[in-house]
Amino acid sequence: MAVRGRHRRYQPNRINRASLTVTAGGAGMALPLMGAGPAQAADVATWEKVAACESTGNWDINTGNGYYGGLQFSQSTWEAFGGTRYAPRADLATQDQQIAVAEKVLDGQGPGAWPTCSVRAGLTRDGAGPDIRPAGDRTQRDDRRTTVEDVRPHTTPQARAGRAEMYTVVRGDTLSGIAEQERVRGGWQGLYEANRPTIGADPDLILPGQRLKLTAGTAGTAGTAKSPTKPSAPSPEPSGKKAASPKSENKKTEKKAERKTERKTEKKAEKQAEKRTQERADRSSSSSSAASSTGAQRVAPVSAALGTPYHKAGSSWSKGYHTGVDFPVPTGTPVKSVGAGTVVAAGWEGSFGYQVVVRHTDGRYSQYAHLSAISVRNGQSVGAGQRIGRSGSTGNSSGPHLHFEVRTGPGFGSDVDPVAYLRAGGVTI
Repeated sequence: MAVRGRHRRYQPNRINRASLTVTAGGAGMALPLMGAGPAQAADVATWEKVAACESTGNWDINTGNGYYGGLQFSQSTWEAFGGTRYAPRADLATQDQQIAVAEKVLDGQGPGAWPTCSVRAGLTRDGAGPDIRPAGDRTQRDDRRTTVEDVRPHTTPQARAGRAEMYTVVRGDTLSGIAEQERVRGGWQGLYEANRPTIGADPDLILPGQRLKLTAGTAGTAGTAKSPTKPSAPSPEPSGKKAASPKSENKKTEKKAERKTERKTEKKAEKQAEKRTQERADRSSSSSSAASSTGAQRVAPVSAALGTPYHKAGSSWSKGYHTGVDFPVPTGTPVKSVGAGTVVAAGWEGSFGYQVVVRHTDGRYSQYAHLSAISVRNGQSVGAGQRIGRSGSTGNSSGPHLHFEVRTGPGFGSDVDPVAYLRAGGVTI
């Protein structure tokens, strides 16, 4: 039986993550809260449980929301408790280094620095000290970061010649985003066509570490582009050797003709590939127009059965009832926008964890909460069925699932029936 996750009431008066500060002499300076009690400690396994709750165990996470690393340190806390001796930010430090700083936060502030996750992980004041080596070799850390799973957005070196000819996929990338950023001819369809052997059958599924050609046919024509077009000057014939025979000259001429034919064939193949890509794009556009005319212009956010229904009553929710509908899916499941629109929110939102909110062309807003990864940014236009993130269990959540809402406004409290909204757009649930 699948676990039916749900988010709990957000309690803003409690401290969220390791971000406590005190003011020294009115200067607004972040300092650790020192006490006279015994030193606090926790073993590595407990800290890993806290990280699993705070960031789904991603020790390198940096979503741009002001909190960094597996234990979600604010920058002021990281600096106040000596984290900069290891790295400028927590997400740039090793797991052991983050735990070493967390031990100091635990000693100064107690488990309350992680109000929700400390309870779930069993973080207490009298745990065993962790077996860590925070002063480890930074080179080893850098080597580990080059694996596929640890590639960081916007920091991976790209192979460039003038402008980028190859692109290395990082977390959160989409073909449409890469095509727009790198101005790829033919858009995402052209990019997919040029990299189909690398990507596979699903253009929505690209993996960190994959290297994509940014120009269709680059690899195929590179070899012929360097072929000389002018014959080199004949070198003096050594004495005693005969001059080149007519047969030899004929062979050279035939080879030139073959190379010329090959180049023409390759150019023709490129044009045909572009034509096929355009035809597919036209068919897709026609299908979308037809769907719009029949009212079936929406898609389901995930392929899964319903979990906790809309308007279910209970004290777990701040409004006294469930304001959306839950889809119980494993962490990492692709989450799609149910319709075309513009992203108006993408980031951390309290009890909802990491969320995305999209404003649709009909004036309605859709929310996707408890995500483990976000693939879009504020102000970005998205299409129906475009991946906007991946499901998770961030925020106040009892297990991996997608919380989905439809609203009349961008904020909490303006909810309408999300299932009815999807069905009105032709989605079968």
